[in-house]
Amino acid sequence: MRASARPTRAVRVAPSGRRAIRGRRAETRPRASASAPAASGAAASAESSEKEFNAYIKAVNAKIERALDASVPMHYPERLSESMRYSLLAGGKRIRPALCLAACELVGGSMDTAMPTACALEMIHTMSLIHDDLPSMDNDDFRRGKPTNHKVYGEEMAILAGDALLSHAFEYIGRETKGVSAEKVLRVIVDVGKCVGSEGLVGGQVVDIMSEGAGPENVTIDTLKYIHAHKTGALLEVSVTSGAILGGASEEQIGKLERYAQNIGLAFQVVDDILDCTASSEELGKTAGKDEAVGKTTYPSLVGMEESKRIAAELISKAKQELQGFDPVKVKPLIGLADYIQNRKN
Repeated sequence: MRASARPTRAVRVAPSGRRAIRGRRAETRPRASASAPAASGAAASAESSEKEFNAYIKAVNAKIERALDASVPMHYPERLSESMRYSLLAGGKRIRPALCLAACELVGGSMDTAMPTACALEMIHTMSLIHDDLPSMDNDDFRRGKPTNHKVYGEEMAILAGDALLSHAFEYIGRETKGVSAEKVLRVIVDVGKCVGSEGLVGGQVVDIMSEGAGPENVTIDTLKYIHAHKTGALLEVSVTSGAILGGASEEQIGKLERYAQNIGLAFQVVDDILDCTASSEELGKTAGKDEAVGKTTYPSLVGMEESKRIAAELISKAKQELQGFDPVKVKPLIGLADYIQNRKN
């Protein structure tokens, strides 16, 4: 896991950043036609890898869904179990568990070895969504096209369901992981715990709340990077590294996959900021335009839409570079995920 870093307040992105972008575009315009074939080839390659990723997700998701269903069985009090399962089994791409499994297989491990951790990561992600949707947080009525947990079960039960999923996640890793040394299991539990707490997801959420309504003149690009890297990126990062650890990766391989995940994690949120401005609520499966409505600072509000797209593309390119040297077949799901993140519509 990366060392936690406080965002500096010295870096601000003023409208001049956008003027510089326009100038750079004007300078490169005469060469646009010459680069068109290369751009077309890159787009075709990205489309192909994204299709392969979607095929991989479709194949692996059936296994993930069965494992998730078994991971949280119904028990007394049934109302709590129902609330936990309602959000956990609500569907979605299952990107985090898929990342964990793909990373484990990439370095020679077994999917069965990483499945308990993959399920635990989805439990934690689901907890974060349940709590994020609460009236005291983002106050959202829909998630993945369905009423949010508190709309169905009430605020009290939603809070407790999220708490139960979080604690159950760590129990599940420790109890269900087989065929791996206790040292590796403990390392995964420590890394997952760090990514969720004050140096990870919760820390990013806190800075996000503190930044609401502050306006782009008071929220720097460094602050925004901190929010995204911790609130969203930390869980994506540990999804990759935990799978690699359980699969027996070397420290060099773990480092490369960590940097890959850091880049796709930030890219994921930059694209999320873009979609909040451009997609409909039906496309997103949640309320569109919420960031602007509550005064959240986003990449488009700080640097503009075109520069946000450029930043996302650069992050994806950096992520792919970290995958060089891995098995060209086994690495395809991770390349495809990077392309999916850049081109996703929801």
